[in-house]
Amino acid sequence: MKELSLNILDISQNSLKAGAKNVSVILDEVSKENTLIMTITDDGCGMSEETVRNVTDPFCTSRKTRKVGLGIPLLKLAAEQTGGYIEISSRHESDYPDCHGTTVKAVFGTDSIDIAPLGDIISTLIVIIQGHPDVDYLFRHTKPTGEVVLDTREMREVLGDGISLADFEVLEWMRNYLEEAYSEIK
Repeated sequence: MKELSLNILDISQNSLKAGAKNVSVILDEVSKENTLIMTITDDGCGMSEETVRNVTDPFCTSRKTRKVGLGIPLLKLAAEQTGGYIEISSRHESDYPDCHGTTVKAVFGTDSIDIAPLGDIISTLIVIIQGHPDVDYLFRHTKPTGEVVLDTREMREVLGDGISLADFEVLEWMRNYLEEAYSEIK
């Protein structure tokens, strides 16, 4: 994948297929100099220990339509090409019925010539939320110049029960809000 936002879309889709009701996407460019830490966490059904051990293998996939799954292997490659790494932890619901889910953490060296651009993260978030408006999302991108945060739980409190996050006006508001927030921390 040529942009990190596409990796975020892919992993978020995996979270949603796993039945997640809460997904967080955290991009941290502050904690460690010259580093981007991307962490995606969900409360889906989780993966078994065996699946976690094999998930970076392109021939390990839960898809029925094809026998290859490239999302996680490509993310791993993208991180390693910059001197970074990937960590995946998961708790399967059969072993942890009250606290299950998956965390994918990818660390990228931002001073590497091989780092992929973030891409159109705003459109990625809009697509994810529009496609699954009943799921709660927390997005936080922290840079040395500031922070962009979008939390659908806060939005639901303001909107009330009668308005969906997939409504056109809500999606447009999200897009404008994110564009303005990003323009302030360039």
